[in-house]
Formats: sequence, structure tokens, C-alpha cells
Amino acid sequence: MKGRLPVVLPPFAGELFSSWIARHAAFYGVPAPTMLRHCLPEAVSLHIADRTLSRDQAIRLAEMFSMDAETVRQMTFANLQKTAHRFIAKEPLQRCSNCKSGNSDPGPILRSQLLGWRIICPHCGRPFQDLVHCNRGRPFNQYHAAALRGEKLLQDDAERGIQTWTSPLELARLLLMRRVPWPFPRDAELWRYRVLGVVIPDLDNVLAREKSFPPSPKHPIVPLHIRPALLAGVAIVERAGPEMLLMLQAHTFGHNRNRFIEETDHLINPAFGLPGPRQLQLI
Repeated sequence: MKGRLPVVLPPFAGELFSSWIARHAAFYGVPAPTMLRHCLPEAVSLHIADRTLSRDQAIRLAEMFSMDAETVRQMTFANLQKTAHRFIAKEPLQRCSNCKSGNSDPGPILRSQLLGWRIICPHCGRPFQDLVHCNRGRPFNQYHAAALRGEKLLQDDAERGIQTWTSPLELARLLLMRRVPWPFPRDAELWRYRVLGVVIPDLDNVLAREKSFPPSPKHPIVPLHIRPALLAGVAIVERAGPEMLLMLQAHTFGHNRNRFIEETDHLINPAFGLPGPRQLQLI
């Protein structure tokens, strides 16, 4: 066991583990990966440590940094539900212009800056500013109250595993599936149409101005200016109950419909007193 570090920098409120290690590395004049391996020789990278830090590793770090092991682990995403990991970005997505990050260099990165379901700062409650898609405005302000409720639903699911009749994180992924609009547009690009657009009709017009929209159920992190629509959609569907999923199924087609049915029939059938899963159509 390596000895305790002579100088320990206290973490900022909500600071990310890799950011905290990087600030120590800068203080001691070594590369951040070197600092990590000094503390945890078996660690592969800061990125992986942020997501998989074990309790034993947290205890060893706590001894070196003279602090509580749970405080160390809470700086990581290791305690999040596994389904939430798809919503964690590799780099900061947003920042709070109101919260000061101190005079340290490099400045701290907060956990909330990487969370793809957050739209407000958890420390002061101010809206986040986009670091990636700048100057896109706020096209979904009318859904603000619903979006805040959706944010809380996803936060409770991710951090504490609290769910209602289903997982809000999974609802968000379902709403990002592609849909077939009707009437069928002749000249539109079909990637622009998502199940979410049935719940939030304004989405179609917003996506019509986008050059691309790569988010999907597999990669569900949407840009900050569109995120309120996704969060509001989750809140609306969660409040409506599983019956709304049956209506949404009708807006999917082919392979997407099969996937949607596979992931929702176990929720829909009990609500309607129906038997087990339906037989899927062959494509």
C-alpha cells in the first residue's frame, strides 16, 4: 500500500473523479494517467475509472487521500444504474455559467456536465449552457415544466433506481426510435422522424432544421437544445401510462415496430388484460 499523499486537494462539489485526479497530477507535475496508476496500478484509464471504480479501489484511494471512501466513489458513475451509462458522455456537454469552478488550473469538471439527461445545474438550479451545439436557442420552452419533471424521473432512475410503472431511462430510448410519418412525405429525410415527434409535435419542425440527428436508442444523448423535448416526452408518457405505448406502436414500421413491440408488450398487455407477447411480423 502506497503512503498517504503529502498534499491533498479537496474535491469541488459535484466534481468528477477523473477531474479530481487530473488536478492532483497538475499539482505534482505529472501526467494524469501516471497519477492514476500511482494510486491504482491496475487502472486502465481515467475514463474507465470514472465508470467502474470498485468499493475496494475507493477504500484504497480514501486511505491515500485521507478521506471517506464513499465520498471518493460518489465522484464516479459507478453507483449509477447500468441502463444510465448510455446517457453518460465522454466529454463535458454543458456548463453552468452561474456556478464558479474556482481558480485552479486545470479547472474542475463536474459529473453533471457529462449527464445526458440534465438541463439544469443541480447546484444552483440555473439552465445549463451548451458546450457543443452553441446558439441553437430554446425551441421547447413551452414544455419546460414537463421537461423538469422528466429530468427528475431520469435522475431518480439513474441514481437511485426509483421507477414508476417502468424505467424512465428506457422510455427515453424508446422515444428515440424512428417512426414512419403519415401522410408519407415525398421529399423528407426519414431519419428526422422519431417516435418522440408523436408526443411532442414541435419536434418535427425543429429536426427539419438540423443537418443530422445521430442520437438513437443505442446512443441516446441528444443535444441540449432538443433535450427538453425528450424529457417532456418521457414525463408525458409516464403520466399517461402503458396505454399510450400501444398508440405509439402504431407509428412504427417493420424492424422498428418489432423492436418496439418486443420492448413494450410486457407493459401493455397487463394494462389491457391481454395474453403473452404477440408474434412478430417477418421482414
